[in-house]
Amino acid sequence: MSEALVAVDLHGWVDPADVFATLFADAPHVYWLDAGPDATTGFSWMGTGVPDDPGRVRATVISPRPAAGFRGGWVGWWGYDEAAARAGAPARCDDGATSPQLWLRADRIVAFDHAARRVTVRAAPEAAARLATAIGLLAASDPVPRQPHDLQPRDTHARHAPHAYAALIEQCRDAIREGDAYQLCLTTRFDVDGDVDPLDTYLRLRQATPAHHGGIVRSGRVALLSASPEQFLDVARGDTGATVRTRPIKGTRPRGSDPAGDAALAAELRASEKERAENVMIVDLMRNDLSRVCDPGTVGVDALLEVESYPAVHQLVSTVSGALVVGTTVGGLLDATFPAGSMTGAPKLSAMTILERLEQAPRGVFAGCFGWVGTDGALDLAMVIRSIVVHPEGAYVGAGGGITWRSDAAAEVAEVGIKARGPLAALGATLPPGW
Repeated sequence: MSEALVAVDLHGWVDPADVFATLFADAPHVYWLDAGPDATTGFSWMGTGVPDDPGRVRATVISPRPAAGFRGGWVGWWGYDEAAARAGAPARCDDGATSPQLWLRADRIVAFDHAARRVTVRAAPEAAARLATAIGLLAASDPVPRQPHDLQPRDTHARHAPHAYAALIEQCRDAIREGDAYQLCLTTRFDVDGDVDPLDTYLRLRQATPAHHGGIVRSGRVALLSASPEQFLDVARGDTGATVRTRPIKGTRPRGSDPAGDAALAAELRASEKERAENVMIVDLMRNDLSRVCDPGTVGVDALLEVESYPAVHQLVSTVSGALVVGTTVGGLLDATFPAGSMTGAPKLSAMTILERLEQAPRGVFAGCFGWVGTDGALDLAMVIRSIVVHPEGAYVGAGGGITWRSDAAAEVAEVGIKARGPLAALGATLPPGW
């Protein structure tokens, strides 16, 4: 059994980016769950860990009164394909590039409370003292922010050409017309060859497209770099027990070039019948998923069809929550909800079956989830979207969109390009022609 972690509160504030670049960047197994470069609310968490059995994470029982925040446990990811297979769908689980699931048991944690401007270290007693001293010295030294190295242009290889993806959209519409699905989240992938510096790439990504669930999780030569705007699952202490919340995103528009145009695009998204219908379908699906592990009558919609704006896009977001049945495990919660409906479509099993036939390739870590899981079952997981997956031969970026009967193929192709452009730019790559 690992040594118990103790907490040490520090005096003063230090930029999380400086701490990670100076103290953690060269460690073999590291994480930084990032609330964003200009965050004034929420928490960032970073540190080191040891690879652990993902089965131990799944077996964790969610406490009726979980602690607030990440006080010890695991940081990592679950990929899409194995989860689809576990749910009963056909899946291509051999991604060939990265591990479908990776979890680090945290042995050092630095917590940044952005609202209170407070830093707390958690580690074994001697390690906590050393780490607190190192961060204190760093804060006193007024460090120079790390600047990413200049990029050399890279070629991008698309899994589907734009016309081929458009043809798949029409096949999705055929399946919807036949009554086999209401909505389908069709995805593709963009691959980039060559060595990738995970930290430099993540710093460029967070600068260009900051998000409240960004982060880097690296183990050896494999890493996930994310600017995810979508929280998948949050389990925290509620009024009467553990509460689970999900915040699906469905509906996207680019940001405008001037305030008037930007406001018009947000209003267009808010009023779009197609986007509203797509979002509500996933809300209903997530209500059904949560009802499998929540007390009867407790699942509800806390927010519906709200527009959230990020540097590159406007998104249509809803919130669903419920009170978890006592004794639920992390694995039981995942079996009820994962893969997330926002990345499958509805009905979920039929949608995953159709998408496997159309996409004909694994999604890998993309469309999965990542974040932290506490030893008491508290957790905060985000969707692996707007993300880069780094592997020894290069990196890939997944992107897609929800297809309904009213989808326009040209608009859907353009939406994929909007979503992939930022992560590819952080790699020094551009979209292939037509995207």
